[in-house]
Amino acid sequence: MTDAVEACIALGSNLGERAVAITAAIDHLHATDGIVITAVSSMYETDPIGPGRQPKYLNAAAVARTNLPARNLLNRMLEIESMLGRARQCGQKWGPRSIDLDLLLYGDRIIDEPGLRVPHPRMHERAFVLDPLCEIAPNKRHPALGRSVESIRRSLYASPASTVE
Repeated sequence: MTDAVEACIALGSNLGERAVAITAAIDHLHATDGIVITAVSSMYETDPIGPGRQPKYLNAAAVARTNLPARNLLNRMLEIESMLGRARQCGQKWGPRSIDLDLLLYGDRIIDEPGLRVPHPRMHERAFVLDPLCEIAPNKRHPALGRSVESIRRSLYASPASTVE
């Protein structure tokens, strides 16, 4: 794969067959031309964030080698969400979902475009992202913070409380 970039992707589900949805999303990513999944974390059960009562989440992370531009990778991730039953509702944040795919890192690039921000703007605040990502890519560097995933995770657990936007 020429000009491949290593991308890190977060996966989560708290509706239906959560593990099946995460596994299916990984399979769809891997079956996409230009994407090769090179590592997948364990699944972590976590409490939901945000308003209202929701079922617990399963969260995981994957590392992929891709020659797709970041926007195309994100669009493919959104297609997979839709294929697996995710219906995005305008204005709803942190609601229950059958599947959620977030582009965390795309090589060492910093991207700030409408609808695409990489590194993910809140990944450094979220244990449910950092725990699985640290399992498979502890030395991966956050390009905006200049720190490894493992270092960011340690800092998160050392702080008295994490924040949610």
